[in-house]
Amino acid sequence: MCDSDERWMRLALVEAEKALASGDVPVGALAVRDDAVIGRGHNRREADGDPCAHAEVIAIREAAWRLGQWRLEGVTLYCTLEPCAMCAGAMVLARLPRLVFAAADPKAGAAGSVLDLLQHPALNHRVECRGGVLAAEATQQLQAFFRRLRQGSVRRDLS
Repeated sequence: MCDSDERWMRLALVEAEKALASGDVPVGALAVRDDAVIGRGHNRREADGDPCAHAEVIAIREAAWRLGQWRLEGVTLYCTLEPCAMCAGAMVLARLPRLVFAAADPKAGAAGSVLDLLQHPALNHRVECRGGVLAAEATQQLQAFFRRLRQGSVRRDLS
């Protein structure tokens, strides 16, 4: 395991914790270029009432704004959960060169679990992908959230 991948993923896990304040699924993402964070995000679907407010999309938008362009050349995106089809599509469209994710998503993952948009031969860009970095930690974070949700102890602040 690349030490820098693990270091950045630990920060993405911290970002994921921020989603809990509004009852969002704890997913965090960091966009990194030249050993610096240029974008960060955590799920905000509940907080914003926005089905597109996924951690990855938020981090991609911030990175593009900071770079002053939509092409994310030289950027690695770190995400605590395998991206869904929407987020994987955004990565392809942003020409993201590399994705590192923690936990696989066997129900909605679009980086190899359910489908693989990041390597699809019909698309005009491929994203190098590495999964499983700190997967146990991310899985534990997600499982704890869903356990509390089933028990009714997750507060969803929609004010």
